[in-house]
Amino acid sequence: MHFTKTAAVLLLALCVAVTGCKQKAESEAKKGPGKGIVLAEVNGANITDNDFYKEQAALPPYLKPMTETPEGKKEMLDTMVVRELILQQAKKDGIDNSPEVAAKLEDLKKRVIVEAYLKKKVEESSNISDADMKAFYEKNKDKFQSGAQIRASHILVKSEAEAKDIQNQLKNGAGFEELAKKHSIDGAAQKGGDLGWFGKGSMIPDFEKVAFGLKQGETSGIVKTQFGYHIIKKTGERPAGARSFEEVKDQIKAAMVPERQQETFKKLKDDLKKDAKLSIKEDALKELKGAPAEAGKEAGAASGAEPAQPAQPAQPAQPKAP
Repeated sequence: MHFTKTAAVLLLALCVAVTGCKQKAESEAKKGPGKGIVLAEVNGANITDNDFYKEQAALPPYLKPMTETPEGKKEMLDTMVVRELILQQAKKDGIDNSPEVAAKLEDLKKRVIVEAYLKKKVEESSNISDADMKAFYEKNKDKFQSGAQIRASHILVKSEAEAKDIQNQLKNGAGFEELAKKHSIDGAAQKGGDLGWFGKGSMIPDFEKVAFGLKQGETSGIVKTQFGYHIIKKTGERPAGARSFEEVKDQIKAAMVPERQQETFKKLKDDLKKDAKLSIKEDALKELKGAPAEAGKEAGAASGAEPAQPAQPAQPAQPKAP
């Protein structure tokens, strides 16, 4: 059994995740995305494909690609085997019965219970009705104003010769959407070249000037830009004004969910405090000098990761390139 630097990094990550390999009953081994296939036997303890997938999912994003190649999979399984061997030896030495381990397990148990409870409450508060979103929309209509916009599709190719060939196919009755899917090198190709709605200033000037100058349903000639050769089709236009509720529904939900979650947490916190018998010792609190460095390290190791920060709704980016 070899043990490379990559394996060492993976082993450390897996240990920090606090998700040990355990001997499972047959029914338990079949749970998860795998088929319950045994990948390794370690002194009678089985490591299954479900164990592998679970550990892979728990890794930090930057480590996951390391486990997706044939060699990476071997390294991953090797680290799981090594960790199981360490676990078995530690139990033989009685480490699992030590007061230190018991204290950390109790602390971890408390953290997991609190996290699971809060997750349940937060998810319940994330269910926002259409009525709530419509009320938000009516109250904040001024925030959903936009200038005149158009909708367009395009086909982008590398050479003028390719563009001319596509232009001829369009003249002979070929469908714009089908040609975009087949020939366009732009990211919108799979959507038939559809770029969605956009206003002035969203696209590069040469492209935008032609697109806005087209009539609805009209297809342009060949347009050269820094990205290649485009053929543009204008598929819609709308005047300046308030965007419809359906257009901004997802944006409204993204804005309301974090706010609703914060309200839920505040109410939960206030209700629990109100019903509890609390006695805060302010004088004793003032005497605290700060936690010793080692205590901080232990707390971090027990939790397995830093506390997650509430997600903020992402603002839609304005593309500068079609």
